[in-house]
Order: sequence, then structure tokens, then C-alpha cells
Amino acid sequence: MKTLKIFCDLRLTGRALSLFEQGVAPHQVVYPATPAGSVLAQAAFDPGLAEADVAFGQPAVASVLAARQLRWLQVASAGYTRFDTPEFRAAAAAAGLAVTNSSSVYAGPCAEHVLAFLLAQARVLPAALRSQCANGTAEWDALRHGCTLMGGQSVLLFGYGAIALRLVALLQPFGLPVRAYRRRARGDEAVPIVTAEGLPAALGAADTVVNLLPDNAESRNFFTAERFSQMKPGAVFHNIGRGTTVDQTALVAALQSGHLAAAWLDVTDPEPLPPGHPLLSAPNCHLTPHIAGGHRHEAESLVRHFLENFQRFVAGQSLSDRVM
Repeated sequence: MKTLKIFCDLRLTGRALSLFEQGVAPHQVVYPATPAGSVLAQAAFDPGLAEADVAFGQPAVASVLAARQLRWLQVASAGYTRFDTPEFRAAAAAAGLAVTNSSSVYAGPCAEHVLAFLLAQARVLPAALRSQCANGTAEWDALRHGCTLMGGQSVLLFGYGAIALRLVALLQPFGLPVRAYRRRARGDEAVPIVTAEGLPAALGAADTVVNLLPDNAESRNFFTAERFSQMKPGAVFHNIGRGTTVDQTALVAALQSGHLAAAWLDVTDPEPLPPGHPLLSAPNCHLTPHIAGGHRHEAESLVRHFLENFQRFVAGQSLSDRVM
């Protein structure tokens, strides 16, 4: 068997590094001088990729396009915005380059983060955690009567990938009516699908809107002032997709007017928001700092997912989480 060259620009240490190097042996690993940083940061061009057969991590687009031997790229994130362009897709197709992401790694944690948002909203946790009210007071009564049950609250998902599939399963015991927006229905979805024609009516009927959209040319500023106005008065908006998919000025206005009851955001644009940004003081706007996909031993999970796909690649089998 030919010895493959595997380029990896992740900052792997400890058990994750040992797992990776043992898992790919006896193949050769090529590391860059500067490992990749944040998934949102642009990596520098790295000539080390030029002779690689496989790449794992967050390499620069220019490095990938210049790597003539490269046969497979696994992106170490669920998002792959920098590669999701017509130009890169055409180049990958022409070169016979397979591209996979790591959505299987992040589906569970992201779905559970949304569930935590939903439960916190239903149980008025932000206000309750701030309160030290005594039993029987007016504030205590307001908190108790402000709590709701999950059952019966209709949910509209935007995006129907691995995260949505896991979230649908998590919501099933609550008996929530769930629908999902897709540009084109495939026919094998587990929930009713809403397409563009039915979107205004679906927004007007949903108690909870969950944005799972990735960042690409079609999704940027998808949630406009018009779409927020189409939402049911008192609806709650959640975003763990990408901050660039939301007109944040319009979101602030919808919160300030009371049209939306609350927003729960794990992503914004930019990240983090600068001091004084209107979202930081908008009423009932709750933010977490892009941690939805995070979980203990995350790096090891990424490596295991790569190694499973690596065995498929070596065996000539179809790859998991293939996006191109």
C-alpha cells in the first residue's frame, strides 16, 4: 500500500495527538509551522499542503487549490463557509477532490444547546436566576405563572442537516409540532417541510424559530426586517447557525418593539460583539459566546471522526459527512 501524506493543521495535544498519530500510522503526517486558530479565522497559505494526499483541519483555500496531489479534505468543523463557493466547488469537482466536514461531531452538542435555550425560555430561568424573591410575593407569583410547558409550542427550524435531525429527536418526547424550512424538499425528512412559498404563513404560526443556517451567499442576511415582521407576535428567535445570516439591526428593533418575546443567540456578527453593541442591551436578548458545539474531549471526537473516514478513504468506500 502506498504511504499517504496527511496534512493536519489542528492544534492537537495529549491524547488527541496520540490517537491521531497512532490511527494514521504507518502513513506520514505533515504539520504546518503555524497550526490553525479559530474556525472563523483565515489560515495562512502553507506550502506543506502541496504534496499531501489528505488534509485534516482548517487549511487556507489557496493552499488547497494549489495542492495538486490532494484527494480528500476533511474540515474540522460543521461549517465550511470559505470552501462553499461556486469557484471552489468547480475546482474541487475538476480535480476529483472529496470534501467532508465534521457535522457528525457537532450535531449532538449543538442540538442540546438549542434544547437548553428552549428549556431556559420556558422556565424563565434568566429572571429566576437573578431573583432572590420570597415565597408568596408578587415577584414570586409572576415567576411561577410566567413558566410554561414545552408541549404544544410549535417550532420552525431553518436548515435540515445533522443538527436539525438530532434536535428533532430530542424534541420528540415533548410532543412539539416541528416543521423545517428547506429550499427544496427531498421527501425523506422526518418532519413536514416548508419551502419559500409557504414561509410567511409558517413564520406567522411558529412560537419558536430556530436558525441553523450556515453562512453562504444565499443565507447572508436571510433574517431581514420583513421576515421578523412575519413572525408571530411573542415568538422567540434562536440562532446557533451563523451571525451573518441575521440582520442584527432588524433583530434589535423586533426585540425593542416587543414583537419578539426573546432572542437566544450563540452566534453574532462580529464575534464577540463590541462594547455598547445594541444587542448587548436589547430586552430579553440572551447570548452565549459561540460555544454550542463545544464539549469535553472535543479534539478527540474530531480525531475519531477523521480516523473513521480515513479507514473508509483507504478502503475506497463512501465518506461520511461528504459535502462535495
